Amino acid sequence: MSTAPAMATDSANFKRLQARLRGQVGKAIADFRMIEPGDRVMVCLSGGKDSYALLDLLLSLQRAAPIDFELVAVNLDQKQPGFPEHVLPEYLRGLGVPFEIIEQDTYGVVRRVVPEGKTQCGLCSRLRRGALYRWAREHDIDKIALGHHRDDIVETLFLNLFHGGRLKAMPPKLLSEDGRNVVIRPLCYVPEREIERYARARAFPIIPCTLCGSQPNLQRKAIARMLAEWERENPGRIDSIFHAIGNVSVSQLADPRAFDFGALVRERPDDPPRADAEASTCGAAGDPALEDRPGRATICRD
Repeated sequence: MSTAPAMATDSANFKRLQARLRGQVGKAIADFRMIEPGDRVMVCLSGGKDSYALLDLLLSLQRAAPIDFELVAVNLDQKQPGFPEHVLPEYLRGLGVPFEIIEQDTYGVVRRVVPEGKTQCGLCSRLRRGALYRWAREHDIDKIALGHHRDDIVETLFLNLFHGGRLKAMPPKLLSEDGRNVVIRPLCYVPEREIERYARARAFPIIPCTLCGSQPNLQRKAIARMLAEWERENPGRIDSIFHAIGNVSVSQLADPRAFDFGALVRERPDDPPRADAEASTCGAAGDPALEDRPGRATICRD
């Protein structure tokens, strides 16, 4: 986290920052229908800046939202050595937020199973996700809110692109494979730098992860460094990449499972006019609704 001085929470700068973040979170919730009336929302609180900011902003929105929804904070105590068990309960009691601490020794499992020097995040995240999903099912939770922000989503896109050969990121809203949990990411529009500023101003009691923090050569960190360099050289590039994730032209890619290329046929001069005749590719290039209609061929006739 940056060491820049913190803003006072009663300053005009902080109020503008808070309003901006509230607006971004509110827009994400509305755009993807993340929270609906009567929902029980489980906020996964790790002790990091992102999940603290998520809970703080959702509490703020809950007080002003036109719909009623319930929040419950849940932390998974993974039994990492030196984990300060008192920090989160004291913080949450101070807020008056209902909470639950789940205890499961995933740390010991990861250390035992993953060879020294290998990445531990994959197994750690699967174990953590399993424990949280199970608790959500047992307590009739409607939505599971995670603290992934815009930069996490862009980093995941490049991780899948470079190391998995897939165009895939983190969706703002996700139905689990078994269909029993809905995951939401209300911070999906928020840049990490804004969360850092917000966390400093709010003086959240940050708890570092001794697993993730002990692995300096993670592929995700390498991607983050690459993106940071791009952003320094070309400010706004990460915003542009994130915008592209939500502005997909599947007919301009190469996945026959996503687009029926076999149905594309050339229009012949003697064919009768079609009722749904559209502009050619040249004239419709700026309209994704025209470009992406499956089975519709468009040709330049210049």
